[in-house]
Amino acid sequence: MTDLFLDIVTPSKSAFSGNIIAITIPGTIGSFQVLKNHAPIISTIEIGVIKVELPDKTIAYYATSGGTIEVLNNKVVVLVDTIEALNSIDFNRAKLAFERAKHRLENKHVEDVNIARAQAALARAANRMKIVEKYIGSSKE
Repeated sequence: MTDLFLDIVTPSKSAFSGNIIAITIPGTIGSFQVLKNHAPIISTIEIGVIKVELPDKTIAYYATSGGTIEVLNNKVVVLVDTIEALNSIDFNRAKLAFERAKHRLENKHVEDVNIARAQAALARAANRMKIVEKYIGSSKE
């Protein structure tokens, strides 16, 4: 049942290309799963976790900052702004980014802060930290 092909692409690289069993995506109105013979769909993706079940039954997790997905004829193309595999996320770096964004938002009246940009940075960092804590454990602190 591995006749489902996945390409995950960012503006700067191909993050994954190969056969899969299933993919779970953080859609704009909720997570959804794509299996073999899924109906054609184009959807937006939110900040969250992409879960990929590989042919050997292992699971790969990725942190994403959003993008789009297209499913057509058992080919899934995920175009994302950014993506990080779980094993490549630096928890301490994410924690520093979270604190930096939080500080900017707390001092938005004192400093010249792009609020939308700071909120997005906060959400991305929180997502990366949450994924590490959930799938690796909170011992990363």
